[in-house]
Amino acid sequence: MIKHIFKTLLVSVSLLLTSISTSFAEEPKRGGTLVASMGSNPRHLNPAVQSGIVTGFPGSQLFATPIRYDNNWDPQPYLAESWEISDGGKTVKLNLVKDAVFHDGVPIKSSDVKFSLETIQKNHPFKTMFAPVESVETPDEHTAILKLSSPHPALMLAMSSQLMSIIPEHVYGDGQDPKKHPQNSNNVVGSGPFKLVEFKSGEHVILERFDDFFIKGRPYLDKMVIKIIKDPAARTIALENGELDFHAFENIARNIVRLKKNDNLTVTSKGYAAIGPIDWLAFNTKDGKTADVNVRRAIAHAIDRNFILKAIMLGVADEARTGIHPGSPYYEANVEPYDLDIDKANKILDDAGYAKGSDGMRFGLTVDFGWPGLKPNAEYTKAALKKIGIDVTVRPSADFPTWAKTVSNHNFDLTWDTVFNWGDPVIGVHRTYQSSNIKKGVIWSNTQQYSNPKVDAILEKAGVENDMAKRKALYSEFQKMIVADLPVYWTNTLPYHTIYNKKVGNPPMGIWATSSPMDMTYIKD
Repeated sequence: MIKHIFKTLLVSVSLLLTSISTSFAEEPKRGGTLVASMGSNPRHLNPAVQSGIVTGFPGSQLFATPIRYDNNWDPQPYLAESWEISDGGKTVKLNLVKDAVFHDGVPIKSSDVKFSLETIQKNHPFKTMFAPVESVETPDEHTAILKLSSPHPALMLAMSSQLMSIIPEHVYGDGQDPKKHPQNSNNVVGSGPFKLVEFKSGEHVILERFDDFFIKGRPYLDKMVIKIIKDPAARTIALENGELDFHAFENIARNIVRLKKNDNLTVTSKGYAAIGPIDWLAFNTKDGKTADVNVRRAIAHAIDRNFILKAIMLGVADEARTGIHPGSPYYEANVEPYDLDIDKANKILDDAGYAKGSDGMRFGLTVDFGWPGLKPNAEYTKAALKKIGIDVTVRPSADFPTWAKTVSNHNFDLTWDTVFNWGDPVIGVHRTYQSSNIKKGVIWSNTQQYSNPKVDAILEKAGVENDMAKRKALYSEFQKMIVADLPVYWTNTLPYHTIYNKKVGNPPMGIWATSSPMDMTYIKD
């Protein structure tokens, strides 16, 4: 335990030095309004019971979490000023800051931490985040002790970003359904650096500085106006003419390329490593022709990843070869890349007994796509697979819920999708490949119906391994196994970019982008 206490002291010093070095580089200015945007409308503003980056942006400003992360994947103090890990990782003691209050002035206590975690366990869709946490002890108002059934190396990341928002028990403990609580959207009582002024659905979220925030002197901004602008072209024009100061999670390649030409703007892909978005072509591994791994491998060799990167993504996305994001410390790049090889793809299908008919076609498949931005990928798939005798029908859905219903009920051959890692593989990767997560009707579960007992076993071991080197080795082996089985063909990272006016100082460039607090962001002179 002494080792862990010493480590937390070093973490506190590290945060202090980081703050000092930032202020030496350029002294932050207090005051001003940041005009930002997001591309879709949040259902509400409470991340404790709702996932998604549009909830995470305002939600991470309204609610604090026990810890935060720097851009080196190192945990830093936040609402917890220090922590101690003992009992082989099965006991985690959080020492809370002493002077923290909610936006209504009520002190934040350890009982609120306990209540928040239990609320998240019951209501948040990411069930693996806190699955091993059996109880939370509160020996005093500033100490919360998490007792786990097994080591859980994902826990630290799960206590950061938008994933463990500390919500007030005196508000949400009134017996109402937390998912439908009226104060998720109006009269929000948070614990973070900003408080809510107004949430007008479809239009904007307006936040202002919380003067009694527990980190003295922060936030630097007086106000944040987050406009909800669904039209990418309208966002682009607003950024170009200075109506918007800031936009994150932009993924329209042509707009990213266009905005890079503007001298008043900085356009960067930094800050999304923990979000971990990957574009991939998923296969139905149980039904139809794609149940044959030979068909899946042939398809992978027929799809030119470089064409997708250069022609569709216009050079603003990175290659992804596995189900773990290349920005993750667990990524294994040394795997079979499935380079474009039409001759090899045809031979695989010939050898597997899929003969071409008189029309040159072997069989037909359908390809769906989950997001409008993936339509070009689906259309390219049709053209690419024709070269190996597979007649592909592009099957658009009326809307996202229709697509989700089709795919989650396993009524598909191929589908393009974008899926997030959410920091630790336990949270966002295991769900796609564990056979125990084959759940009909649940999108972003194991909708491929992929089952490999060896993969199940290695994920179970990796999920409780606290030794970083051993854990990396396990995930390396896992990635090589799924690349061989190919339940999914991974092509690229989603090209998320942050665009901001050069008058914006210290925008969020850590691993969580705007799913993290912006208390250190400021407006320059």
